[in-house]
Amino acid sequence: MSTNLIKMVKLNNLQYNANRDPQVYRRVVGHPFRIQAMLEGKGSAQISVTCEGKTLKEASLELPGIFSYEITFKNAGIRIATLTVSAGGQSESHDLLLDTEAHAKVG
Repeated sequence: MSTNLIKMVKLNNLQYNANRDPQVYRRVVGHPFRIQAMLEGKGSAQISVTCEGKTLKEASLELPGIFSYEITFKNAGIRIATLTVSAGGQSESHDLLLDTEAHAKVG
């Protein structure tokens, strides 16, 4: 029986939900996105964060545990980052929409 490796993903300290208004997670250029993953299981896990074809972070973690990573973008745009966790012959991925705007809204 397989179990989920990723118990919960948080983006900017809020539980990530792809159906939530992206404004909730949006950041201004130069302000970091904080990605956290609460992981379940036993043994050692390999974690990676990729975006736009580049590996941004690779880490090993003993399960259960919490993975945390911050990323800052220098220009505005919408990107998809993929968080992948592999352990014990299983692999699980989550796509995260990272929306960066050039300037903060006033008002």
